[in-house]
Amino acid sequence: MSLPSRALIVTAAVALTLAACDRRERETAPEAAAPADQGQVTPADGAAPMTYESENRFAEVSLNLPDAVRAQPDLHARLYAEGVRELRTFTEGAQADRTEYEGDMDLPPYAKDITFVAAGETGKLISLQRNSYENTGGAHPNPAYGAVIWDKALKQFVQPAQLFRRGADLSSLDNALCEAINAARRERNPDAETIGLNPTRSGWSCPRAGSTPFVLAASSTPGKAGGLIFLIGPYQVGPYAEGGYEIAVPQSAFRSLLAPAYADEFAGQPPRTGDITDLG
Repeated sequence: MSLPSRALIVTAAVALTLAACDRRERETAPEAAAPADQGQVTPADGAAPMTYESENRFAEVSLNLPDAVRAQPDLHARLYAEGVRELRTFTEGAQADRTEYEGDMDLPPYAKDITFVAAGETGKLISLQRNSYENTGGAHPNPAYGAVIWDKALKQFVQPAQLFRRGADLSSLDNALCEAINAARRERNPDAETIGLNPTRSGWSCPRAGSTPFVLAASSTPGKAGGLIFLIGPYQVGPYAEGGYEIAVPQSAFRSLLAPAYADEFAGQPPRTGDITDLG
């Protein structure tokens, strides 16, 4: 075989391999936003794409980040890297499941989506709500809430406990959250059982504030947080069909508990207290 012929065969083989890889996994970035300064690319745009998608016969996964992270390149890069790693692990698990049980290979692929939504922001802090959806062929999909609070100056995550004074007794906030949850449940079902911090005979109970994901609530005072929005997933305080709750608690209910470093970030009132799930 002549050298030119051999080169053509190798080139064709490489092209076919690349095409197959492209079909197995697609990573997409949104169209570039209109540049602010003569086409200059911001650090956030350079750090990571805003979306990720991968699809094969085992799993379909996706990640979506909000425009709010563009101004925080370190946060942007970390959320993208951690999200992609989580989704790739999910895909590997889906493949392992399907290859172990060959009888269900004709079923639809597993699915998982992670979407971050911009929530309240102050001079020091930005918060994001994490909505995830997972379907592995069970009786129903598994939605879940999570939250991120980021210190813009320190460029690091703020853990829930860090928002409050060290050793602060959060029992008053626990009770305020529980009262709001019961009110929200009665709005959906007037006959809903009242629950407390300890499990009832039916097994339901109110979650503790310190172990419940929350984001900052917008405020009537510009640049401040008017409270916290606690994110409670389906099947956490009632039957799955009852759905999840987003409970806004005003900062006046916990202001005395705040850590000095973040107390000044709170003022005013949230647009609404109680359940805001259906407000969009």
